[in-house]
Amino acid sequence: MTLALYGHPFSSYTWKVQIALHAAGIAHDFRILDDDHPEHGAVVQSAGPQGKFPVLADGDMLLFEATSIIEHLALHHAPDAQLLPTEPNAAIHVRMLDRVFDNYVMTPMQDIVNEHLHDSENPDAGRIADARERLIRSYAWLEGWLAYYPAEDQVTLVECAAAPALFYADWVLPIPGELPRLQAWRAHLLALPAVSRCVEAARPYRAYFPLGAPDRD
Repeated sequence: MTLALYGHPFSSYTWKVQIALHAAGIAHDFRILDDDHPEHGAVVQSAGPQGKFPVLADGDMLLFEATSIIEHLALHHAPDAQLLPTEPNAAIHVRMLDRVFDNYVMTPMQDIVNEHLHDSENPDAGRIADARERLIRSYAWLEGWLAYYPAEDQVTLVECAAAPALFYADWVLPIPGELPRLQAWRAHLLALPAVSRCVEAARPYRAYFPLGAPDRD
């Protein structure tokens, strides 16, 4: 039975799941959330307590939360794709890094975006400054971590989380030049075929990004 992923091409967490699907070569239908497909939105609203996407339909099962979806894919649909290590201690480390990118990169980036969406003319400067400080601290930590993490073509849960988080975070707050490992790794991630497919699919929607969409990616 073909899987169905409900989401939007410009959504970072939709990317997170799509990267895993593309990298593992898992056949699926993509069901976009937009005004032309209210039935897709109805499925998402029924799946979880807050009606958030992405949502994966696997038969009669609806799964939400991107990390949980990828865990399901790794266990049931792509056990040989190495999305998660089979060795328990290595898997714990990968899960920890997944939370780093969701909570410490994606979240402060989204906090800045939300301020501009809430009031584009007068966003809260204090909240933005706080989020920027948190993001810079995460960038610095990742620069040190990358001294021990090889930039390889293998896509794991780490890459699935890191690619969309760093893609949008660098738009909001460019990675400083004194963090060359992080700059280079972001470029490496965006060049991976599973990631570049998401970048290209999202390109028509860049004008909706409240802080402007740079031409460099």
